[in-house]
Amino acid sequence: MAAQITSVKGLEILDSRGNPTVRTFVTLSDGTTAQASVPSGASTGENEAVELRDGGTRYNGKGVQKAVENINTVIAEAVTGLDVLQQAELDRIMIELDGTHNKGRLGANAILGVSMATAKAAAKSLNLPLYRYLGGTGTTRIPVPCMNIINGGEHADNSVDVQEFMVAPLGAPNFTEGLRWATETFHALKKILKKRGLATSVGDEGGFAPNLSSNEDAIETILEAIEAAGYTPGKDIALCLDSAASSFSPSLKDSYELKWSDGSVLTTDQMIDLAVRWTAKYPIVSWEDPLAESDWEGFQKLTAKLGDKLDIVGDDLFVTNTRYIERGIKEKSANSVLIKLNQIGTVTESIAAVRMCREAGWKYFLSHRSGETEDTFLADFAVAMGGGQLKTGSSSRSERIAKYNRLLEIEQELGKTAQYYW
Repeated sequence: MAAQITSVKGLEILDSRGNPTVRTFVTLSDGTTAQASVPSGASTGENEAVELRDGGTRYNGKGVQKAVENINTVIAEAVTGLDVLQQAELDRIMIELDGTHNKGRLGANAILGVSMATAKAAAKSLNLPLYRYLGGTGTTRIPVPCMNIINGGEHADNSVDVQEFMVAPLGAPNFTEGLRWATETFHALKKILKKRGLATSVGDEGGFAPNLSSNEDAIETILEAIEAAGYTPGKDIALCLDSAASSFSPSLKDSYELKWSDGSVLTTDQMIDLAVRWTAKYPIVSWEDPLAESDWEGFQKLTAKLGDKLDIVGDDLFVTNTRYIERGIKEKSANSVLIKLNQIGTVTESIAAVRMCREAGWKYFLSHRSGETEDTFLADFAVAMGGGQLKTGSSSRSERIAKYNRLLEIEQELGKTAQYYW
């Protein structure tokens, strides 16, 4: 007989930006205990599940005591006694208990904390690694680390509009080597920036945040760093971008103001032309949110032009929600979905989003948030889902490194069965 949930408790902790977030502790009838911590995003889509914040003056209104109280009372009462292996049932109960379309009553941060901690407790109770519990015995794929080495937009205070410039070591033979290649590129980039007299301080996700002359200057500088580290751009290491275009689109649809760089205002068609030029000029293999979250028609046009050449990833467009992903599949608005656990609010719904992508032949890109914790749930989840791409920040800041180090452990555990490919 499977163990039952006997205790659920919440705690207010701090994330990597020094803002409050939720940590949840779950205890089972067999004595197993597990905990999980919930991340928090900066550039968030309008349709994301809602983090419940306290308001007021405490922590500048960002406290999560209400979410913690909801865990300790209504959620604990509803889930105590449940079979720990019934993850879908647990998540369904919490969703119905909340009763809103965006988890705004109890808080997605409260619900996800319980969902993640329960999955961890179940795996621990069965003496299985989390990736094996969630993914099954056929789980062997380690994702390519898409390492964010230059931060811009909402993630930095600099003159760059594109939020994330990432290197993807897709030519490496395995994750261990891929991580080394990306890390060596990161260190080579630091030397180049330092030599130019540019800042080598880092943004929220551990990438450098220099005041470069333009968005393309960031790309050119990264290509220089790849070569300086001894690798070939496009063959050994490719580029991935996250424009987070909603952050510089006042209309969220058809107008784009490059407010951090040159202040120019572009139309959707001009943004698409820019993407076509850059894709032809640079070894870009993935482009996340190249347009704003309400620009469905623009996404469709962009995908028609470039969908056979690179992964066009919807983040704010889809918010890990099967309702929006289904629309995107029907309208051919992209060909890949970013998967963020806290964007939808439960483990079960995140898995459903992945399943929908698989059935449509779409890729899915597992992702952290800019406000992270030392929790390594994401690393196991990425392996469990068999996704070929993962972004979890740069090779600096311990909340990012924790995920990379966990993936090194998993690859070692899998041994010769481990698979690494884009």
